[in-house]
Formats: sequence, C-alpha cells, structure tokens
Amino acid sequence: MRSALALDDLTRLGAVAEAAARLGGAVVADHFGSLTAGHSKAPGDYVSEVDLASEETIRVALERDAPGIPFFGEEGGGTRGDLWWVVDPLDGTANFLHGFPVVGVSVALVEAGRPVAGAVHAPLLGGETFTAVRGGGAFQDGRPLRVADRPVASAICNTGFPFKKKHRLDDYRRVFEGAFLALEDLRRAGAASLDLAWTAAGVFDGFFEIGLGSWDVAAGALLVTEAGGVVTDWSGDEEAWLMSGDILAAPPAVHQVLLDLASVK
Repeated sequence: MRSALALDDLTRLGAVAEAAARLGGAVVADHFGSLTAGHSKAPGDYVSEVDLASEETIRVALERDAPGIPFFGEEGGGTRGDLWWVVDPLDGTANFLHGFPVVGVSVALVEAGRPVAGAVHAPLLGGETFTAVRGGGAFQDGRPLRVADRPVASAICNTGFPFKKKHRLDDYRRVFEGAFLALEDLRRAGAASLDLAWTAAGVFDGFFEIGLGSWDVAAGALLVTEAGGVVTDWSGDEEAWLMSGDILAAPPAVHQVLLDLASVK
C-alpha cells in the first residue's frame, strides 16, 4: 500500500521523528549510570523516571513540529488514528538499569496501519541514528542501508525471549531451536528497535520475537523493509505484526526459513 502522504511530506515528518528521537536520547544519555532502580510493570518489564522524561520530551517536540497528529507512547498511552505517532522513549529499560548501553529510542509515524516514517536512535552507542521513510530508503547517519545477503547457513539472527508471553513458550521454542540448527548462530541484545535497525544495516541477518508492542517494532520494521528485507507476523501476514507484535524480519531467504519454522504446528 502506498502512503497517501507525498514523499516530500514523509521526508519532512521523518526529519521531525529523527529530531524528536535525538532529544529523547539526550535525556536517556544524561541519566545513564546515575539511576539504579525502576518499578516493574510486570515480571521483567520495567519503567523508570527516565522513560517518562524521555517520552514527555518527545511528545512535546512532535506536537511542536508536527501539530495535530495523535501521539501514543509506551508509558503514557495516548491516541491512535489513521495517522499517528508511536513512540518507545527507552527501549531496553532493563539494560539501562543494569548499565548495559544497548538501548534505543524509537519514533515512528503510522498511516493506515503501516509505518511510513521513523527513526531509531542509540544514544549510548555513539549516538548512531537510523532513519527511513516509505519509498525513500533507509539510512544510518546518512549512509544508505541494505540488508545482508549471506547464505542461510552463515546467517546470525537476533531474537528476544517472550518474557511477557511465557504461555507461548512452546511456539517460540520451536522457532528458536529450528533457527539455531538452520543458521550459524543467534544473539539476544534486549532492545528490539536496535535489533531491527541492525538487521536493516546487515549487521544481523534477521530478527524474530513474540508479543512485542507496536512502539517496539514500528520504526525498526520500516527500516528493514526500506533496506530490502521482508517483515511479517508469524503466519506471513504483512500487516498484522504491528498490532500483534509477533514479528519475523529478515532478508528474503532467511525470512522464508523463519516463516517455515513458525508455520509448523
């Protein structure tokens, strides 16, 4: 589906998303190492005062620079619409609280159920920033991105354990074990937005997880598709993943392997 917004409009809104992500990232970076506690929303799922401060900073920036577009944040919620912002102000809060610098800030614009512009910023990893707009390609700090073309047997995928969906562990285990046997290796970094960004950049050869939030995946998935990859849910649906959070994202050959594994019952 093509966006109803012109590419020039998407490019402008993509720049707004990038600027907002950088502002949220500055909040995150300013507090790294000084905060050791947050409260648990659920087992293994944390929120800190930095999540909240970053989200408010991003919300204010988006409302200033792109007024009238509904905003939905992981922590404070908000409003969804036909066109809306979805934000993860600190992806990898557990990493952050443990002093592990793999955290991201994700800002995406969603139109008619599909991400059309977005940015993923890594404030503690040299400030690298990944951006994309639908039909305009994906970039890391201005450098065009392309998914990897390694052979399946040499592929290394990233994943995330379904700690929020432990009742679905059997489904996850089937894909995890199959991928571990079919691919060279697997990794788990703990920040889905960066897992997807690194897949778009060809660092990793794919990403799979169950039950993520739309804020976790919207911007990163757009990066992958704009870099030549394929993004679906675990049944192969190209749209349902945004709401279900069941995501397979990879170059075409690796995606097919993951989808075949996910489809086995």
